[in-house]
Amino acid sequence: MKPYHFFKKYLLLPFFLIFAVALYISFHHEISVSNTVNGRELPIYCVQTDKPQIAISFDAAWGNDDTRRILEILKKNDVKATFFMTGGWVESYPDDVKAIYADGHDLGNHSQNHKNMSQLSDEECKQELLSVHEKVKELTGYEMFLFRPPYGDYDNDVITNARSIGYYPIQWDVDSLDWKDYGTTSIINTVTQHKHLGNGSIILCHNGAKYTADALDTLIQDLKAHGYTFVPLSELIYKDHYHLDQEGRQIPD
Repeated sequence: MKPYHFFKKYLLLPFFLIFAVALYISFHHEISVSNTVNGRELPIYCVQTDKPQIAISFDAAWGNDDTRRILEILKKNDVKATFFMTGGWVESYPDDVKAIYADGHDLGNHSQNHKNMSQLSDEECKQELLSVHEKVKELTGYEMFLFRPPYGDYDNDVITNARSIGYYPIQWDVDSLDWKDYGTTSIINTVTQHKHLGNGSIILCHNGAKYTADALDTLIQDLKAHGYTFVPLSELIYKDHYHLDQEGRQIPD
């Protein structure tokens, strides 16, 4: 065999193998994390899991009368939650941001000004997140990575912009409707009898709603009686190798 043909046949083989492996890894990485469903970009609404785990979350955009009480109830019940905070709330209540973090709860980003994110430019959208991110980092040293769009409003650009700066966009599949101020019994029944409640559910509450603190202790105990355990969103969601179905359910690959 001529040297040229030997080189071509054998010595180039490892290079082709390396290229093929690199191409496979690159392609696999690209498809291992996908928020795209039928051409739409979706946030995470819930998580597919065999474990009876659920996450309770609180949006903090206005008011602060009940935050310390909520923290006491969570501590009493050994529950870790996730608090999605606006920049304005962080600026107004820095000590409570520190208290939430000190108690071991997730700190989440709810934008700087609680605007409809789908109406903002790409740069404005990113700055809405980065502004809060820096404020919380300065207060606590914590690097946030969970984002809930205000009003649950999003489009493809909101999701891709959040993902581009390292955030997991989070929605919910169980709305307590505490913001409607229907009362404690309404909050408890709405959550515990919700048709979507199940393993991997994400529950939406608000720290500033009128009856949330009053309902919280009973709500937690009822959900525990149903066999559920509470974990913060940082422990519930998959960080990599997942895709979403048409309902926004996060499914491991």
